[in-house]
Amino acid sequence: MTTLNGKTLFITGASRGIGLAIALRAARDGANVVIAAKSGVPNPKLPGTIHTAAAAVEAAGGKALAIQCDIREEAQVQAAAAQAAERFGGIDIVVNNASAIWLAGVEGTPMKRYDLMHQVNTRGTFLVTQACLPYLKQAANPHVLMLSPPPSIDPKWYAPHTAYTIAKMGMSLCVLGMAAEFKPLGIAVNALWPRTVIATAAIAMIDGVKAEYCRKPEIVADAAHALLLRPAREYSGHFAIDEELLREAGITDFDAYAVQPGAPLLPDLFLG
Repeated sequence: MTTLNGKTLFITGASRGIGLAIALRAARDGANVVIAAKSGVPNPKLPGTIHTAAAAVEAAGGKALAIQCDIREEAQVQAAAAQAAERFGGIDIVVNNASAIWLAGVEGTPMKRYDLMHQVNTRGTFLVTQACLPYLKQAANPHVLMLSPPPSIDPKWYAPHTAYTIAKMGMSLCVLGMAAEFKPLGIAVNALWPRTVIATAAIAMIDGVKAEYCRKPEIVADAAHALLLRPAREYSGHFAIDEELLREAGITDFDAYAVQPGAPLLPDLFLG
């Protein structure tokens, strides 16, 4: 398969950042994109809504469906999946991109933040995949993609922010289990993680992280596109890194992805 034309993608957290970049890359192929996110109205701290994202998808050549959906709420997720399938005749690809982050130690992590990360990251990933599963079973080349790191039990990734690491690793453990469970169904389940920190609105709110030392979300989008074109029955259970996927696709010059070409890049969390 060389294009996502006509495919339907259900992308969580797609109103901005990496989720939006993946949506726009698919849209350029002529894909149908479901923007499933909470952002129904503008937020002065986090630009972008489901409506601005849908307009951008349409402008890029795709078809869009904006659904305001809190992935912590089971009824909302079930309804969103059903609405997406009814609108576009099914769901071919699920991208579990929505994630909550709080980089603090045990004493600095309120339980409200702990609960949010686990409800969005691990539980939300499980719930969205579960809700879309009946439609994925009917798809020709079904994929589930988590934006999560290779699984690790190295204490160095837990000590600075135990709660966040557990929540992100929970997404990765979903890949391990679901890839094995769905193999007989021909549904691919993979993870994708960036080699470097990506310049998004959420990252910009973290002290000490400057955009000029990051790459643009488009590198993750292009890597996701390459992954989602692969035969689902032949490529599943992998923890892919954006740069490595693109190298396999023949891309060796990554300067275009840098916010400031030539500047030193910050390595992302959870990678050696």
